[in-house]
Amino acid sequence: MIVPFYNVQQYAPDTLRSLRVNARRDFEFVLVDDKSKDETPAILERAAEELADVAQVRYIRHEKNGGLATARNTGLDAARGEYLTFLDGDDWLAPGYLTELVSAIEELGCDFVRTDHVQATARARSVHRAPVGLRDQVLNPREAILPAHRSTSVDYAYAWAGAYHRRLLDKGLLHFTDGLRTAEDRPWIWKLHREAESFAVVSLLGVFYRRGVASSLTQIGDARQLDFIRAFDQVIEETAADPDADKLLPKAVRTYCAIIAHHLSDESKWEPAVAKQLRAMSAAAIKRMPQGALGDVLETMDLNRSAKLRRLRRRVTTAKAAA
Repeated sequence: MIVPFYNVQQYAPDTLRSLRVNARRDFEFVLVDDKSKDETPAILERAAEELADVAQVRYIRHEKNGGLATARNTGLDAARGEYLTFLDGDDWLAPGYLTELVSAIEELGCDFVRTDHVQATARARSVHRAPVGLRDQVLNPREAILPAHRSTSVDYAYAWAGAYHRRLLDKGLLHFTDGLRTAEDRPWIWKLHREAESFAVVSLLGVFYRRGVASSLTQIGDARQLDFIRAFDQVIEETAADPDADKLLPKAVRTYCAIIAHHLSDESKWEPAVAKQLRAMSAAAIKRMPQGALGDVLETMDLNRSAKLRRLRRRVTTAKAAA
């Protein structure tokens, strides 16, 4: 299990305790500190020593902060296990969850499995299901990308909600785009579903995903969040090169448009200069999208979101005409 940490001194003890109650001698925990500025490194050093009594542990400290994608890649490069999974440094696991997860992927024999999870916001708990109806059956990952108009497996991008066979790492399918500060799971999950051969969804509830953390990028409206543009540009570019591009691109474009509309509808959270940058970058992104697929998406999206995107599209057209 690969667990990146960055400035999570308040939550790291809960995360580390949950690793201990999941430990086995044949399990490996790769703890990656991404150049934290608080007491997280000291907490990890103590925990690494204590966990070494019950599991294999590797503790790695970055020389400079690289972001979640880079920290996960560090963990992937260090990991030695047959199966790999992830956890974020402010989340936690139910006791015994990892044993159940490993048993599930071993029994199914597929490239990867996906699980449901529990979202924790303060004291509230809510169950979030992977958007695949068939459970405990080996499926074709490519077929789980569509249909374009519904929530599908590529929209459930959480890397920590599942386990992955090492052969995917050997094929180059598990590394993240280095340096992405947000939406790092999006190109990753698309690549996984386009190129892996088999997967399954299992009804396991054991990952607790902590929402509303003040230091989380989802709560901060600074320029790092604009990395979602780079992430989805990569999804579009790679999907356009796929043999089934005609079938798959409408889903990629629809998702990209929905994310842009979501961010535009929540401009109050952005710093003013970043909000302006968001609008400009979103307009440029719309210009880069496959225009045929974009036109179809705008015709079938809800009116509120499509109106926002059409205004951006007109802005690009008007600017081009003025030039």
